[in-house]
Amino acid sequence: MKIIESIKNILIEQINNYRSLLELLQKEKECLIDINPRGVEEISKEKDTTILKLRLLEEERIRLIDKFSAQNRMNEKINLQRLYEMTKDEDLHTIRLQLISLLQSIQELNTFNMILINRSLNFVRQSTSFLESFGLYPDHKNKAVIISKEI
Repeated sequence: MKIIESIKNILIEQINNYRSLLELLQKEKECLIDINPRGVEEISKEKDTTILKLRLLEEERIRLIDKFSAQNRMNEKINLQRLYEMTKDEDLHTIRLQLISLLQSIQELNTFNMILINRSLNFVRQSTSFLESFGLYPDHKNKAVIISKEI
């Protein structure tokens, strides 16, 4: 059952990368709260790299599952629960539970970060609208506008 070991190895790599993604989302949350745009940009690049790794791992996992299905002359799509039921390999059950937990945490944190981003965008829009109400229009060429109040 060498293919099962290969599948487990890929799944463990996925878990490690999902943990990395979760850590990056936590750092992103801190940067969003601290209003650190450079930090958010750096983390965004790291997230892109991690997500690319996860896509490659997922493609390999699907390839191995399909190979397992072909070897066992199965016509159905096999998920982790079904694979566990067929093999009775407790590691697969544990891995499945870890993946579910990690993915739920990632989804929750990603949703929270999206809320923070949307609030920031709304604040910027309202601030821009406020400035425009005084006849000041932002210059999109990174030039500053000086506002003075005459007494």
